[in-house]
Amino acid sequence: MKTSATSIRPFIGAKNFEESRSFYQALGFRESVISSQMSYFQVNNSIGFYLQNAYVKDWVDNTMVFVEVTDVDTYYQELLSFNLTSRFSHSRLVPVRIESWGKECFLHDPSGVLWHFGQFNS
Repeated sequence: MKTSATSIRPFIGAKNFEESRSFYQALGFRESVISSQMSYFQVNNSIGFYLQNAYVKDWVDNTMVFVEVTDVDTYYQELLSFNLTSRFSHSRLVPVRIESWGKECFLHDPSGVLWHFGQFNS
């Protein structure tokens, strides 16, 4: 390719759009409202996604997003401190697992989207 990409922004569905908006705000994402049916969420000026007021069970149940972090153990502790699982009934946080390639923890959003937060071996 002759030009270089500058970002990737997946589209994510929401079973309950307002609850998902609140969830991602609580997670530390900054929201930019695009329309009544879509918002752009961003953190650190480099990681972002579009949240849509659209729900197709098979699509959302199979949506996974991987975010590389520098220290997954510290990141997991920070995720715990947000108390997301007590604030959002369908969210789940899975502790850090050690894999052959590195470590990761998992966070399910209220709609079922699975977020992987991982750290690769050096």
